[in-house]
Amino acid sequence: MSVRPADTSPLLPSPRGPVSAHLLDLLRGDPVGGLPEAAITPDGAWGEDQQLALYAGYELHYQGFAGVDPALEWDPSLLALRARLERAFLTALQTATHPVPPLADVLSGLLAEPPDATGPSHHLLTDGERWQAREYLVHRSLYHLKEADPQMWVVPRLPHPAKAALVAVQYDEYGAGRPEHAHALLFARMMSDFGLDPAYGRYLDLVPAPALAVVNLMTLFGLHRALRAALVGQFAAVEITSPPGAERLARAFERLGASADGTLFYREHVVADAVHEQLVRYTVIEPLVAADPHLADGIAFGITAAGLTEDRLARHLLDAWGAGRTSLHAAVL
Repeated sequence: MSVRPADTSPLLPSPRGPVSAHLLDLLRGDPVGGLPEAAITPDGAWGEDQQLALYAGYELHYQGFAGVDPALEWDPSLLALRARLERAFLTALQTATHPVPPLADVLSGLLAEPPDATGPSHHLLTDGERWQAREYLVHRSLYHLKEADPQMWVVPRLPHPAKAALVAVQYDEYGAGRPEHAHALLFARMMSDFGLDPAYGRYLDLVPAPALAVVNLMTLFGLHRALRAALVGQFAAVEITSPPGAERLARAFERLGASADGTLFYREHVVADAVHEQLVRYTVIEPLVAADPHLADGIAFGITAAGLTEDRLARHLLDAWGAGRTSLHAAVL
């Protein structure tokens, strides 16, 4: 079975407040006035309005939106608005992660799961229901249908040999020379197996701020050379920690009736990321820090910030499911 995400760009989402309404008006080409400086703040950076606005602004660098002029990708007014959103989000991240531990301590904390760890993958394995698994896939679809794309921004910003090592990991993410094995397409097959629409961006209107923040973090770090070390940290956090969770999710989805197509994505990550963890630690991070020790703090920040956004999403999911309600803005059909 071969299922590909839709080639057409997704539709513009509905606004979630004045900031996202303003940005979406700009994308539609509607004449708009200025947005007051006080409309965008670090206190609002985690909220639905600012996270959606930032996501929509970033999406111009990926697949764009149906009916939106591609030239707007570099429109000065849009870039200025995005910069305000980025500053607010970065400030919120820095405040929430301060003080960041030294890199050695942060890395050691990634190498083994605490015995009392809990999270969405634990819940789905032991007590999860099929509707919750489908919701989990909807949350994750905003990243996994463009898996590895945000991290590619950092490649030209790294020196060799770290650049070559990171590209070796990315080669696997895009199918290792077999396009049908690209992780984004494996995720699309998994969505189809669960009766979901694998079209790129199809569920943007349903996905709440905590999941948007996980993806926005990657793009924020990837698009700014000054934050290249943080992107390496985010990438390391995913590659080092994902195998145990991926193994649980594969077993959980099998328990919930998935076919081979519905578990292949996570089974692939159990094997691939176990190798990637070694590559990222020893052939990306170590040479980078050896060549420029100042990057260590940025890598540690990236790991810590990635953990923060993932923890916020996990709490959102478990709180909603524990109360017996949808974790999305509306139940997925």
